[in-house]
Amino acid sequence: MSSSLSQPPALPSHHRRRQWWDAVRSHLGLLFGAVAISWAVEVIDWVLQGSLNQFGIHPRTFGGVIGIGASPFLHADFEHLISNTVPFLILGGVVLMAGRRQFLLATVCIVALGGGMLWTLGPGGSNHIGASLLIFGYLGYLLTRGLFERSPFWIAVSLLTLVLYGGMVVGVLPGEKGVSWQGHLFGFVSGIITARLLCPPRGRMENLT
Repeated sequence: MSSSLSQPPALPSHHRRRQWWDAVRSHLGLLFGAVAISWAVEVIDWVLQGSLNQFGIHPRTFGGVIGIGASPFLHADFEHLISNTVPFLILGGVVLMAGRRQFLLATVCIVALGGGMLWTLGPGGSNHIGASLLIFGYLGYLLTRGLFERSPFWIAVSLLTLVLYGGMVVGVLPGEKGVSWQGHLFGFVSGIITARLLCPPRGRMENLT
């Protein structure tokens, strides 16, 4: 049997370009959609004079559990939101290079693990809001994915992330008053754990079959 009968015909170049552009638009829509939600929430919170910020993560309180999912969309003010928007788009966009499913799984794991650790171990009487936990989670994920997956491409991504954003790691240490360094720390740790869980070494699955 000839190879032409055993393999599907290649897609026309214009069709491949359309598929690629559709994927790019879908990815950008996901990222900017999340940002749009955060901005809409902040506008509503501004109108309500900050009333929504009470729904952040309050460690070891029953009501504070809701903040694990809500806190990434809540910010103290527009300056706080702007400072988180750019790194979210950049680091989140790099995570999204692995596909929507991987991006969504990584995001849910980081928010659940990091938020859970912050709720459990954070200082009592505090309220933690902002997307910084998720952003530091993406940072930890990208810095270690290449190490865990042993993929040349993701090793290069990890090294590039280290060069461009490695300085952010100091944010996991106590510093500026009013800044949740605990959220940064637990987000970063949850990102490393997420990379370990979701990115096994290449070829491992083939060896198990």
